[in-house]
Amino acid sequence: MKEEIIAKISDLQDGDMKEIEIAGIKILLTRLEGKFYAVGGECSHYGGPLAEGVLCAETVTCPWHHARFNVKTGDLVAPPALDAMTRFDTRVEGENVVLLLPDQPKGRHKPTLTKHNPQADGRTFVILGAGAAGNAAAQQLRHLGFEGRLVLISKELDLPYNRPPLSKGFLSGEQEKASLPLRTADFYHEAGIELLLGREVIRADLEAKTLFFTDEPPLTFDALLVATGGIPRKLQVPGAELKNVFTLRSLADCEAIIAAAQEASQVVIIGASFIGMEAAASLRQRGLSVTVVGPGSVPFERTLGKEIGQTIQKIHQEKGVAFRLGRKASSLKGEGRVQAVELDNGERLPADLVLVGIGVRPATAMLTGAPLNPDGSITVDKYLSFGDGLYAAGDVARFPDWRTGELIRIEHWQLAEVHGFTAARNMAGHKVEFVDVPFFWSVHFDDYLYYVGHAGSWDDIIWHGSPAEGRFVAFYVKGGRVLAAAGIGYDHGMAYLAELIRQGKMPTPEELRRGASGELLSHLRM
Repeated sequence: MKEEIIAKISDLQDGDMKEIEIAGIKILLTRLEGKFYAVGGECSHYGGPLAEGVLCAETVTCPWHHARFNVKTGDLVAPPALDAMTRFDTRVEGENVVLLLPDQPKGRHKPTLTKHNPQADGRTFVILGAGAAGNAAAQQLRHLGFEGRLVLISKELDLPYNRPPLSKGFLSGEQEKASLPLRTADFYHEAGIELLLGREVIRADLEAKTLFFTDEPPLTFDALLVATGGIPRKLQVPGAELKNVFTLRSLADCEAIIAAAQEASQVVIIGASFIGMEAAASLRQRGLSVTVVGPGSVPFERTLGKEIGQTIQKIHQEKGVAFRLGRKASSLKGEGRVQAVELDNGERLPADLVLVGIGVRPATAMLTGAPLNPDGSITVDKYLSFGDGLYAAGDVARFPDWRTGELIRIEHWQLAEVHGFTAARNMAGHKVEFVDVPFFWSVHFDDYLYYVGHAGSWDDIIWHGSPAEGRFVAFYVKGGRVLAAAGIGYDHGMAYLAELIRQGKMPTPEELRRGASGELLSHLRM
């Protein structure tokens, strides 16, 4: 242990944060109520600088992907990070702030986890689906002290992995496969989490609380979290079964697309969805000719509005992506392997690789005794429960928006992880309502789009900045309230807006139209 003077008392006022680098470790120094606290300064998700984040009470929000940490203890408050930040001791000597640094300091560490102890707890909790929600829930249950049997089931053969890069950095070739797993096999073993990979549940009898497999004995449970995610919708046109026609959901899907891209030159992407548009950018970065086909007039019009859709389309066009909008694919042509996409106006687009991105449906067909909605989703209450010992999270869950009471379903990675954390707390008996702020990010070449809140529809959009100039924030207004915001070029600002929504302190539409407040505008910076 060694001691280092890292600041003067006068360097920080109450509520201030400062990044300190010492011994190769970046440390976040915070002053609260006259006391100084030090924790690891680089977010354990992607290394975002926490000192540039947003501090509210004792919690800092990372400016990049909105993971949240306690600045006094370093504890993880909310994903997408999974590791906690290391806490370092400090003391004040005269006018100096002194840091006590271990001999081999690390900025992050795994949360404290219990292990399976059947003598202490004979219950069995099963998590069906090892994606964002399932993996987060398994970790959180062990962190909360659950000692019963904990089973995490995945249809896929790979360890639980980070799914967003599949259409972004991994597909473009910028990110290595080794960076994708969320945890190592040793992590699950040490935490006593039974990880069943490559196992498909053919029937889940919710009344009998039993799961049935093809070639294995049934598995009974005391509590079940359904976190099975979504299944890509297939293209229903002649030729859709040809080789080199793909959907993108799993790591195996992505690897197959990358392998086909090695020998392809012309790609047609059917569907101007987030997956489709991100894949368009990624495959264009690989040097392929890319054309996007979609029925709308611009990408994302129903989700973000025409102005932002035009902005994203322009970004792609400037990088060489072509568009056929207002069009649908009527058939795929080829001899065994796709060679062309024929559109509903008779135009034929050459293609030796086709990616279909026309949405997903909840993966819930195996459930019996569940009150499924027409789209296959499961309606849950504010605790993410839909029955005694039954919970749902992520893409499959239709849950009440805590601000409006509206039942909504959102297909975003970060929300699924927070769902998993919340469901785990309720499975462990803590009775916690889901009241977090949905957030997603989308990457288009060098531009990052951020979205906070949720507005399935809106009455008006109030603009800060200009979409035409490529730097803006759009505030979505419904029923006289700002329900969501989307922006490019305002990383820190979007984290700040998320916190305003979380605290119920978002300015009114009238205040925003008048230019809002000086404080809000000062936070809407790069």
